[in-house]
Amino acid sequence: MFGETLMEEVCERRNLQVALKRVRQNKGSAGVDGMGVEALPGYLRENWPSVKEALLRGKYRPQPVKRVEIPKPGGKGKRKLGIPCVLDRFIQQAVLQVLQRKWDATFSDNSYGFRPRRSAHQAIAKAQSYVKDGYAYVVDIDLEKFFDRVCHDRLMSRLAERISDKRALKLIRSYLEAGIFENGLVTVPTEGTPQGGSLSPFLSNVVLDELDKELEARGHRYVRYADDCNIYVRSRRAGERVMESTRRFIENRLKLKVNASKSAVDLPANRTFLGFTLTGGRDPNRRKIASESLKRFRVRVRQLTRRNRGRSVGQVIRTLRSYLIGWRGYFGYCETPSILRDLDSWIRRRLRCYQWKQWKVYQRRKTELIKLGVREDLAYITAWSAKGPWRLSHTPGVRIALSNGYFDSRGLPRLATR
Repeated sequence: MFGETLMEEVCERRNLQVALKRVRQNKGSAGVDGMGVEALPGYLRENWPSVKEALLRGKYRPQPVKRVEIPKPGGKGKRKLGIPCVLDRFIQQAVLQVLQRKWDATFSDNSYGFRPRRSAHQAIAKAQSYVKDGYAYVVDIDLEKFFDRVCHDRLMSRLAERISDKRALKLIRSYLEAGIFENGLVTVPTEGTPQGGSLSPFLSNVVLDELDKELEARGHRYVRYADDCNIYVRSRRAGERVMESTRRFIENRLKLKVNASKSAVDLPANRTFLGFTLTGGRDPNRRKIASESLKRFRVRVRQLTRRNRGRSVGQVIRTLRSYLIGWRGYFGYCETPSILRDLDSWIRRRLRCYQWKQWKVYQRRKTELIKLGVREDLAYITAWSAKGPWRLSHTPGVRIALSNGYFDSRGLPRLATR
């Protein structure tokens, strides 16, 4: 049980300094009050004493969150996010830091989402280890609209089991019930934790920790990352039993709903977990980038390298660089480097097309090819060619001029590092 001075810990100077640093690092859009992150330090200098007094007296009331919609990965529908005002993001972050310090050690070792010193890569490696140990089938459970369906009363009951400071409980409930501003109207939610606030991921772990404890009590091998839960079993028949019993627990005890259309018992090679899947066939159980992830990557690269954007190749590479480094940092964890090499080749080919289109006319094309080290006779043949840009991008003249080394020198990162 946490003491009755939790709010004093939240308002402790060092904790607030760390929270302010995190909020400024995360940046983000302004909420309903229009105040941006850059204005927060000045606002706190003038108003923090009154805000702190309201927090310590249990009188603080958050402002409504601004509802925005963003496309879901793959373009299938939209995901609703709630953007709290920057002051509430700061307070939520301060509360989160205290609760996480006290609570995180009690969470399951099989839970990896939104926890310090834990990552999606660790979750994927754990899942892979179960498959290598002979647990050849996965019970892939998808929770339908999880963040929108969390029962406030059950969540607050779980929190009250450990938090005795009623001011902290009142503050957390006020964030759960903060109004949602959308289309000029404010509505008050009766369930769900709004995605977009700092506290929501932690609160989701509190809710699903009950599922973790149940799966552990049953002796299951499983991995959970936020609301993505995979249970590993030795046979399809066992998987069907586990799926049904786990579904009953989730729907009857947790009052959540399993999405039957997205949940399944199958071979791991046929399912996607955190953007990855596993290889099958003769060389099984290696980490591979899922086809959906590759499709989204190609769509994004095509957007960044469209030939009608009117930018130089150097500008396009600078934009690509940021995206590719971030993507490689996550998906470079795969164990199929040939896929990364193929993507590298495809990206460079698109850039060759982009550059060829920008050179436009014969004389310019010939001059640039010679300048980049192509023999004059080959430059002449290439520049006069009637082939389209995509076919020409794979011809010797263009490949010599715009070689892999050329793109390396322009700062284009490679996805395949080995």
